[in-house]
Amino acid sequence: MTSTLLPFDQAEYDRRLLMTRMAMALAGLDALFVSDPANMQWLTGYDAWTFNHHQGVIILQDADPMWWGRQQDTQAAMHTVWMPEGCVISYESDLVNSMDRHPIEDLARHISGLGVQNLGIEMDSQHFSAKGFSVLLQVLPDVGFADATGMVNLQRAIKSAPEIAFMRNAAAISDKVMDGVIKHADVGMAKNELVALAYRDAIQGIDDARGDYPAIPPMLSSGSNTNASLLTWSDQKLVAGEEMTFSFSGCYRRYHAPLCRTIFLGEVPDEIRRAEAVLIKSLDAGIIAATSGRKVSDVARALAGPLGHGPDRGVGYGGLIGVAYPPSVEDDVISVNADSEAVLEPNMTFHVSPSLNVLGATIKIGQSIRITDDGAAEIFGGLSQLIATK
Repeated sequence: MTSTLLPFDQAEYDRRLLMTRMAMALAGLDALFVSDPANMQWLTGYDAWTFNHHQGVIILQDADPMWWGRQQDTQAAMHTVWMPEGCVISYESDLVNSMDRHPIEDLARHISGLGVQNLGIEMDSQHFSAKGFSVLLQVLPDVGFADATGMVNLQRAIKSAPEIAFMRNAAAISDKVMDGVIKHADVGMAKNELVALAYRDAIQGIDDARGDYPAIPPMLSSGSNTNASLLTWSDQKLVAGEEMTFSFSGCYRRYHAPLCRTIFLGEVPDEIRRAEAVLIKSLDAGIIAATSGRKVSDVARALAGPLGHGPDRGVGYGGLIGVAYPPSVEDDVISVNADSEAVLEPNMTFHVSPSLNVLGATIKIGQSIRITDDGAAEIFGGLSQLIATK
């Protein structure tokens, strides 16, 4: 059976599979085991909260992909993947958390039956364990293994037109959430109450684009806590005269478009206004530099240029975005840093976010962008406020 829940048509999945098989052939692989849930979804459509257990997709050169996971998750697979039912295989649930046997033993049995000689594995995936690899080595001594970390991720880097449409929906959800946060944030309000409103707006979505759970939770810090940019929230009250940063990503059909803004509660000091101008200059410079044919490192340097070199020096950072599952909204295969040699191509999509230390705190802004065929990058979303005041 073919799922009726697929976000894309079959031609899109055929294109992705062809690209992946070409990369496999160049690497001398006759099979690839994909464990990254974003890569699994991109290749097959599979979408369920089961990535806390051993699962994956086996990609072959001459047959449909095979989804492999817990027996109790096979229904989720048959409801979401495009392959026929015979391509959904499973291991018994008594292998879960067993101290005597391991689920990868079952995977090895299937791989052996397929006659695989050279198998690629996402060795640095957060969803594939060292124990799992040791089992493969033990059970499949005649199979050659290669590190295929990033192989599928790189195929995902350039988005198709339908994917860009999904990301625009995600960006519109991000805008809706941020508008609500700016509207509702007020002195004396508990942070968890503000985040609850944000989640409501995120899941409701916009128009006919419903929201999905994001790959990361909202990040909300205030005052001196803004120096710890990855704090989530607490029941702490918002305080007059403090800035707060709010980072979030709308999510539509697993596609993300992160957004970050700083909100100041009260009269804004001159130092903050000057910092705001610097951050805007930094973000503008990064977006202008993000043109097809240039390197990712050019964007990083453009972001960093206006941020200064003194004790209050800021940083510019970001990364490739698109399909994502917890625990990360960015795809680690290409990060915005000064050492990256990756070349920008049309329809690559990134999150870029400069920050600046000022008055003992950190203020920042962040935006999702698309590399265009010509000229500066497209900014996803239409939220104009960079640093809001209440």
